[in-house]
Amino acid sequence: MTTLIVGGSGFLGTELIRQARAAGHRMAATYHSTVPASTSDAEWYPVDLRDPDRIAEVVAEVRPRLIINASSGGAEWATTAQAPVRLAMIAKQHGSHLVQVSTDAVFSGISRSRYDETCPPDPITPYGAAKAAAETGVLTLHPQAAVVRTSLIIGHNRSVHEHLVHQLAAGTTDGVLFTDDIRCPVHVSDLAAALLELAEHGTAGVHHAAGIDAVSRHELGVLIARRDGLDAARLAAGLRAESTLPGPLDVRLDSRTTQLLLNTRLRGAHEFLVAHEGEAQD
Repeated sequence: MTTLIVGGSGFLGTELIRQARAAGHRMAATYHSTVPASTSDAEWYPVDLRDPDRIAEVVAEVRPRLIINASSGGAEWATTAQAPVRLAMIAKQHGSHLVQVSTDAVFSGISRSRYDETCPPDPITPYGAAKAAAETGVLTLHPQAAVVRTSLIIGHNRSVHEHLVHQLAAGTTDGVLFTDDIRCPVHVSDLAAALLELAEHGTAGVHHAAGIDAVSRHELGVLIARRDGLDAARLAAGLRAESTLPGPLDVRLDSRTTQLLLNTRLRGAHEFLVAHEGEAQD
């Protein structure tokens, strides 16, 4: 099977390529500006997602059976909201199954804290609004596509969250980790395996793929520090509610319905953030 990973040079994209290749997929992947360090793991294509003609050219050339959009454009509307919708149109035209990776940021955490797949998005940040718009557009234009929401992605000491904890513990950056900002972190290996499993089954609609543990960003930082032998006491605690940073406080993705479809077990942070992560599943 030929698989195209959009955003293949990113943290999640790299793990998707590794696992898909191991499963025997012929791999193609896109990058935006920086050529990946290793180019032997996939056929690589430079793509600016704001250019609809370019992504159409790549899909026409690769003719993938599966497209996974693991790109991250932040709050930029053209990349995060509009580009996935164009990608859905192109995937539909070519008969490609599409998996759109989304986020818990589509929820506010105001009316409730636990969200399952039936909960409608109610974003309160530009990034969340862009992701929510992408979800609606993708499923409207390509009803056979899957939208998979996830949470903070951790693993292999390559995530932004792990880097920040190391910098805070070393004193090379200032900042606090919020005790009132609750999420359900997921290991990148578990997430990639779940995405590929859902794709293999041709699953459509909205799904949640996050860890089973709800932890604050500060608790997550302490778990990372303990795993890596860092001084957790150097991680200052604070309240997002008292900061100027916008964003939801308590958003817990309920992934139990999606978990029933999977052989991959979506571990919680207290399990995968043990010494050296227990790399057996990675």
